[in-house]
Amino acid sequence: MVGVYAKGLNVAKVVFYGLYALQHRGQESAGIATATGKQFFHYTSMGLVSQVFREVDLDRLPGHMAIGHTRYSTTGSSRIQNAQPLVVRNGDLELALGHNGNVINAQELRQELQDWGCTFTSTTDSEVIAHLLASAPGTQWADRVAYMMRRVQGAYSLVVLTRDTLLGIRDPLGVRPLCLGKLDGGWIIASESCALDHLGAQYLREVEPGETIVIADEGLRSIPYAGEPPGPAPCVFEYIYFARPDSLLGGKLAYLARRAMGAQLAREHPVEADVVIGVPDSATAAAVGYAQESGIPYMEGLVKNRYVGRTFIEPDQRIRDLGVRMKFNPLPEVIAGRRVVLVDDSIVRGTTTPHVVSLVRKAGATQVHMRVCAPPIRHPCPFGIDMATRGELIAANQSVEEVRRFIGADSLGYLSMEGLVKAAGGTRKDFCTACFTGEYPIPVQLEMDKLALERP
Repeated sequence: MVGVYAKGLNVAKVVFYGLYALQHRGQESAGIATATGKQFFHYTSMGLVSQVFREVDLDRLPGHMAIGHTRYSTTGSSRIQNAQPLVVRNGDLELALGHNGNVINAQELRQELQDWGCTFTSTTDSEVIAHLLASAPGTQWADRVAYMMRRVQGAYSLVVLTRDTLLGIRDPLGVRPLCLGKLDGGWIIASESCALDHLGAQYLREVEPGETIVIADEGLRSIPYAGEPPGPAPCVFEYIYFARPDSLLGGKLAYLARRAMGAQLAREHPVEADVVIGVPDSATAAAVGYAQESGIPYMEGLVKNRYVGRTFIEPDQRIRDLGVRMKFNPLPEVIAGRRVVLVDDSIVRGTTTPHVVSLVRKAGATQVHMRVCAPPIRHPCPFGIDMATRGELIAANQSVEEVRRFIGADSLGYLSMEGLVKAAGGTRKDFCTACFTGEYPIPVQLEMDKLALERP
């Protein structure tokens, strides 16, 4: 997500380039909404950012305020009605909203809002938040947001746009990232700091958990969380995989955290080998860290097809399997006759890893030692990462030895929980680690249905 408030700039194009930098966060649909202070404009379509917007589309989005979104579905299917920003109206108030995260009580709230007379055009939890904000009691944003936060349970980093105001909102747990920057005398809010870097904006800080940023002609003001802070729980998986390596998370560069994870892996799971290879691109930094700590040379043994999307966030399993076969090409000249340490960021369903191990073996590796920069994932994530059900998580149903045999590796080593949080720059209490431990920061249903809002 990106939000921009800047007079004198073509904000639609600024947001377009910001979304381009955040394409890794969602590949299903994209959209932009802009406002002039009096009028509202909106455009969404299915596909990648570069496919969705043409020059003529951006020219039809005037104004000095804009928000944009790239969608990765966690509630609601991948279809145009669910593309964001979503627009809702309540009386004279019209607002557009972009959401990163997942609301765990969306079904009950949606039914309540429908009973109040709200009409829904999508099947997403994001529209529930939008209607709550639009219909909340009170005329001040502090009142509206406080009401929404009291009602909504789960993870939500938001950008919100009305005809005259831009807002950035982060849930009290701070599960998903959100940051604030300065841009040519204006302001920018984005999911990750890498978007600010690409736009030449000055990074100021992260939006605090529970904080609301309000930007209008009067300037910027911050509304702190109105309740008792529950304690921050940023998602540790952002550090492992989801965020770009050049983004700051909790003040730490994701690349350095991943390199530290690799170094810790080498200390926890040493092995005699000839070469360290990372599964590109998300495990490259960790592989470098493993190599530096172990003294085993690092080499690029897998070449990634840059035009194949990230298989983990493809919504369809058949596409995910096809993507694995198309995504990597091994280099036999690097691999043949060598004992290989193969470093990856995580093993989720276990569908990708056997293919990669097989590719490395076919390229001539005499041994393949799998090293994973995360503990075993045994619990689904209800807060905005589509990790499937517990029955689909391989580590939830098989021991480490069984997983090793399934993926075809000579050995398998997972990073410990203590090693992970230390590499990320904190302790267990500083992160949400529920996908590994099952200890959710708030009570959740054991199994949530991604398509629950689409069922009669």
